[in-house]
Amino acid sequence: MADPKSDRKAALDAAAALLAADPDFKVLRRLVATDDFGIQSSGPIAAAVVVDTETTGTRRAEDQIIEVALVRFEYAANSGEILRVVAVYSGLEDPGRPIPPESTAIHGITDGMVAGKRIDDARVAELLTGVTLVVAHNAAFDRPFLESRLPVFTNVPWGCSYAQVPWEAEGFRGTKLEYLAWSSGFFFDAHRSEMDCRALLELLRRKLPKSGRVAFHALLEAAAEPALRLWATGSPFETKDVLRERGYRWDADRRCWHRLVSRSAAKEESEWLKAAVYGGRAAQIDVEVLDAKVRFSERPGPRKARVL
Repeated sequence: MADPKSDRKAALDAAAALLAADPDFKVLRRLVATDDFGIQSSGPIAAAVVVDTETTGTRRAEDQIIEVALVRFEYAANSGEILRVVAVYSGLEDPGRPIPPESTAIHGITDGMVAGKRIDDARVAELLTGVTLVVAHNAAFDRPFLESRLPVFTNVPWGCSYAQVPWEAEGFRGTKLEYLAWSSGFFFDAHRSEMDCRALLELLRRKLPKSGRVAFHALLEAAAEPALRLWATGSPFETKDVLRERGYRWDADRRCWHRLVSRSAAKEESEWLKAAVYGGRAAQIDVEVLDAKVRFSERPGPRKARVL
């Protein structure tokens, strides 16, 4: 007896294959949440978490988290291959005030959906136990919000799939989550926390198109290398435009220009500062070390003086 549902799927798959074979078409498939990726590891296995938040807005001092999702997964420690999802938590929280309409328009979360709801702190802490890394796509946004509401997030190392995976070097023309998914042949219901996590995990488990490396392995390596923030202390006022063009940012509280660089680039950057900013004279700058425990947070890393 014919199965109409099965026949329809077969017909759609055939049509999709036909379109995909034609250079004038690109086929996108809806992401189906999967917990087991069918990979076995003979070596050590570690655990990490992908996290995403939805908030009432983007102002850290005024807005609140209204949804958080965590997807805990296991991976092969040596290769970074993602093996399986082992736990998922998604929770809503009442911010105690109306959600702005412009925020609801993005994520679809209404006042009625969050009324009386609260994130399960104990469950979040349970999912973070023993993880080697917490990953967010734009951790500089998610981490401060989460550390404020759930201080347990201050105790774990963080990585950022937006900033620490070399998407552009691998041929992608953008780094937004939806664009990366579309470029990789799938789409998903964006701007709800769990599906954003699932989409990010799908991207991280795939191999990058040029290097052939697993994207999560590239992220692990980047997160393991501390970044350095160079503070151009006492820089002459007339060098402000040169510093700005170089990528330095002004900190109004500390009244100092600063730039984030990799450890491998710090020597070259220090030499540039001495030549272009301090006129070749001996000068002292501050070097702030940002490892995965503090990077992307609003907390400073340890600082020490360096003589150029």
